[in-house]
Amino acid sequence: MASWRGVRRAASRTWPVLVAPALLLAVVACGDGSSDEQLRIGYLADYSGPLAEFAPQIERGVAFAVEQINEAGGVNGHDVLLVTGDTAADEQRAVAEARHLIEDEGVHVIVGPLGTAPAIAVVESVTRGARIPTIAPAATSPALALVEDDGYLFRTTISDAAQGPVLALLVGADLGLTQVAVLYEDTAYGRGLFEAFDATYEGAVTSASYEAGRDSYVAELEAVAAGGAQYLVAIGYPPEAAVYVREAVEHGLFDEFVFVDGTRSQELIDALGAEVLDGSKGTAAAAGPETDAVRAFNEAYRARYGELPRTPYVREAYDATIAAALAAEAAGTLSGPRLRDRLTEVANPGGLRVIPEVGSLRAGLAAAAAGNDVNYDGAATSVDWDERGEVANGYVGIWAYEGGTIVDLETIAFSTAE
Repeated sequence: MASWRGVRRAASRTWPVLVAPALLLAVVACGDGSSDEQLRIGYLADYSGPLAEFAPQIERGVAFAVEQINEAGGVNGHDVLLVTGDTAADEQRAVAEARHLIEDEGVHVIVGPLGTAPAIAVVESVTRGARIPTIAPAATSPALALVEDDGYLFRTTISDAAQGPVLALLVGADLGLTQVAVLYEDTAYGRGLFEAFDATYEGAVTSASYEAGRDSYVAELEAVAAGGAQYLVAIGYPPEAAVYVREAVEHGLFDEFVFVDGTRSQELIDALGAEVLDGSKGTAAAAGPETDAVRAFNEAYRARYGELPRTPYVREAYDATIAAALAAEAAGTLSGPRLRDRLTEVANPGGLRVIPEVGSLRAGLAAAAAGNDVNYDGAATSVDWDERGEVANGYVGIWAYEGGTIVDLETIAFSTAE
């Protein structure tokens, strides 16, 4: 076991917490999930690979939640500890990192992974068997809802069953397009979002999938350009989009683009230049209207970091972490099955309403510890989980590249409830 303070591996980092090394031995020795144990949350994200731009920003949401929880008194009388792991957006790496977080770092809950394919691999290969709740803040493919997870998989973002129709609305009603070309990454995320879009868009679609990590996508571009569409919809991640958007312009195939959450990226601006992207619109998960819960988060987050989140899924990661802490207090233990069962209870209607504010969190943690019902109303959504751990009600935003920056334009409420 590595030292308690500043734990580091090639693929993981630890959020520092002032805990004496001697306490580590006591905590590990009581790893039966008792109420004397320190809650340890693992943030499993892509610090390297195609999502490396997003992982540190989304980590802010988890870290900020941990700070507020600890300021509110912690869980079970102890500060919460955050440990991070790097999936590199690779399924095998994600599985190995999840095992490390559970077996070596002793985490009780995992927030992440960010990508759909790594999230599915982690749940199927590791966390379901280990009985560790896994809360995905950014994995959006509808395929996630079909995973055999024994109830241990949750997510705090609405699925692409919502983003797909809003993307179709943007392309059809807003831009007025009757035909489009689509390039989508051949992953669970790319396929899922494309299929959700294609099922609801009423115009003609010429599409092609592509593999990540290639040096050129001219062949795919030429194939979709043959349909005669003026706009190219880019469904994937920044490294590949930077290649094929540049090639589309240089080869005279497309100069109008539509983007999504995975291609909402400062890296794209830096790689391509503002002039290539300016005026392009896209979709991504968004926070709801400014309720007192959203306002409380905005004020506290801006005071802490000097700005509101610049990337999607920061709020969703924050909500996942707060829900985990409330569940731990409500369970009175850190055993995985009890945490799993309490997660739905602390986030759904009924009981004391808790919002993203230290005073409210303190009251909520105390109420949960006393066995009273609490209802967490989050920074992104109300976090009302259904029986599959899905957030059925949420918001999708429409945004634009303008003047070398990313500007939010409007927010659309969406429900996937049957």
